[in-house]
Amino acid sequence: MLRVLPVALVAFALLGVPRGIQGQASAPGPRSGTERRLDVEEATQAYLARMTPEKKARSDAYFEGGYWLRLWDFLYGVAVAWLLLAAGWSARMRGLAERAARRKPAQTFLYWVEYSVLTAAFLFPLTFYEGFVREHKYGLATQSFGPWLGDRLKALAVAVVLGGLCVTLLYGVLRRAPRTWWIWGALTASGLVVFSDLLAPVYFAPLFNSYTPLENARIRDPILSLARANGIGVEKVYVVDASRQTTRISANVSGLFGTQRISLNDNLLKRCSLEEIEAVMGHEMGHYVLHHLYKGIVFTSILIVLGFAFCRAGFEGVTRRRGTRWGVRGAADPAGLPVFVILISCYLFALTPVMNSITRIQESEADIFGLNASRQPDGFAETVLKLAEYRKLDPTRLEEMVLYDHPSGRTRIFTAMRWKAEHAGEGR
Repeated sequence: MLRVLPVALVAFALLGVPRGIQGQASAPGPRSGTERRLDVEEATQAYLARMTPEKKARSDAYFEGGYWLRLWDFLYGVAVAWLLLAAGWSARMRGLAERAARRKPAQTFLYWVEYSVLTAAFLFPLTFYEGFVREHKYGLATQSFGPWLGDRLKALAVAVVLGGLCVTLLYGVLRRAPRTWWIWGALTASGLVVFSDLLAPVYFAPLFNSYTPLENARIRDPILSLARANGIGVEKVYVVDASRQTTRISANVSGLFGTQRISLNDNLLKRCSLEEIEAVMGHEMGHYVLHHLYKGIVFTSILIVLGFAFCRAGFEGVTRRRGTRWGVRGAADPAGLPVFVILISCYLFALTPVMNSITRIQESEADIFGLNASRQPDGFAETVLKLAEYRKLDPTRLEEMVLYDHPSGRTRIFTAMRWKAEHAGEGR
């Protein structure tokens, strides 16, 4: 998704504003005659202080640079789509597809192949800088150019085949419902979202990484025990060889309707203690138990319906003025796809703060669930420091509210220390 927003420039001006104290925990009397209640703010600051100024500056530079890249991604993508229209290339690609095939679905699919390859070529300089040069510059990537390019070509192949089928289906809806295409198109697109969420963890993710069962019982058994205790019916834990691409740590509980699987990457195994791993897995299980995937599908579907309504009005307005010049015959003409791309990009551009906020709320809920499930507040805080290698640890309030799709590191450590204070003296 293009994750840029119009008010981002306002937040940029506030990056240097001190965040201030979030507030100290309430301080009732000690639990025993000698026990002193944990000072949440003091404990939070102790964790934050462990990040050296050099590491903090590096992390801040990487994360803040990402704000601008979101803007360039948006502008560059819109410019490429506009070029295809203004230069008449989109209409020519449509004409080539019509000469190569007689049936409309085949023509749409062939147009999509041309469109995907051409736009990938135009966008490659930015893709190369973002995904390879910059990641290596900040020490987050482990792939040499050859394997990295191989993964990009795999992703392009998936986009050509799977994307082609989806676009062909959507344009079929546009042809059959010329007046109400935006309603039926939205319903179809929502179904495709569910379909992709169902297939992605099982069929697509293994195209890029190997998934093998975790054999180390010392790590596997506590994870499975945690899963069973929270109603997650899985019998295996999978390890992903993410270290062939990145130094980042991650894990997830993914899948729908019987395709659920627990996966953690090998960086998490190599770099984290058992307490940290349990904290991370508790968080990921929180997403599953709290039905964030299903809620996300509902939220996405609402955005899709609103987006199709916006595209209907926008497409008619734009093509009424420029459609003849661009050679676009109507909404059901594949040559108009770049128009839809521009409209969708602008729509997502404007909604970025909303999407970030919804995701950030779900991440906060999963944080609380994970702390209650794993009971590892210090393990959680330790992993936050590792995530801070590429996520700005202590942003301003406005910066976090507008630009963050996860709670900031400071917020997450504060949450963990507050949990620890409220459960002081309790056994695990």
